[in-house]
Amino acid sequence: MIYQNMEEQKDTQRNEYINFWDWFLTREQDFYNVVKNGAQQEIEKDFFDVISPRLTEIKDGYYFLTGMRDEATAELIITVDGEIKNIAFAEELIEEAPELAHWKFTALKPAIDIQKVNVNLDDNQFNKDNISFYANEQEEYPDEIDLVFVYHGNAQNKNAMTTGVCIFLDNVLGELNFATQIDTFAVIGIDEAQKELIPIEKLKDFLDWREREFIEKYRTTQRADQEEEFSILRAHLENDRPLIACMNLGLLKYEATASYPWVCILKMHYNGDANDGLPEKEDFEKLSNIEDKAVEDLKKEGYLYIGRESADNQKDSFFVGKDFRKISKVFNTLKKDNPEYRISYRIFKDKYWQYFKYYAAY
Repeated sequence: MIYQNMEEQKDTQRNEYINFWDWFLTREQDFYNVVKNGAQQEIEKDFFDVISPRLTEIKDGYYFLTGMRDEATAELIITVDGEIKNIAFAEELIEEAPELAHWKFTALKPAIDIQKVNVNLDDNQFNKDNISFYANEQEEYPDEIDLVFVYHGNAQNKNAMTTGVCIFLDNVLGELNFATQIDTFAVIGIDEAQKELIPIEKLKDFLDWREREFIEKYRTTQRADQEEEFSILRAHLENDRPLIACMNLGLLKYEATASYPWVCILKMHYNGDANDGLPEKEDFEKLSNIEDKAVEDLKKEGYLYIGRESADNQKDSFFVGKDFRKISKVFNTLKKDNPEYRISYRIFKDKYWQYFKYYAAY
């Protein structure tokens, strides 16, 4: 396997973005006319359906919104539907966009004035007048932002109520803030509320305050370099197949886990049916090389390597970090460089590394 270094990876990705925009420029007047004059079906057929295959060649997970920003300017918003692992790629794509007098290109759905947000869903409305919130404080997890959103309307359809509130929040906070500023939340009806309600207009200031407080608290917190000690752990799944893990148990007892709030999991799928779900020698060596490359690149960027586990035809490698953007790029490159394996990855905020509670108990 031949791997690019970090700078080569950046150059390759940037060239892909530039090639897309060079192609876009050959069609942009047609696209502009469709947005300015076309109906919704025409926009989807003659604009979105045309650019979608081109962007899929770069990366899966791009979505689009468009409309006239004013009488003379069309706007194209590249959104990732709140998927953390794809945010960096939307931002990078827009960074390479050309400057055109009659186009505005935007990465991620921006925040909208709360006075203008009114969501209609299943005959219910969601707006600033019928949504409020309060925060749950957890002594064990003081930095956790755990919110309860209270809907003052028809709460009989729980799924519709939750969806409506989420769409409202996505518009009011903007896609990036909604995806990253809240750790956990619940949506309930007014009859279930247990604390004093706070007007939803104060939500943005509350989240900005908590974020500033968090950044100030952990800005300089850095785990010192030290000799890592990994332990081999064995268990069995419910299907009786073996699970073998190699985990840094000392790191899992780190007191300032919230300073590395992003948990990142690289998932590599292989065919281990002949070995009870564990990789055979050839796959074991190749998968180890892929993981070693990830560890090498990510340690340079300040990420911590937690360990790995293999079971049931899948190897998971665990990392934690202060940022979610760099690691998504590293994982995406590893996925491209190793098409012989089905590789996927998850990135999510978990300030207290609760995902690893099972291992931390050892």
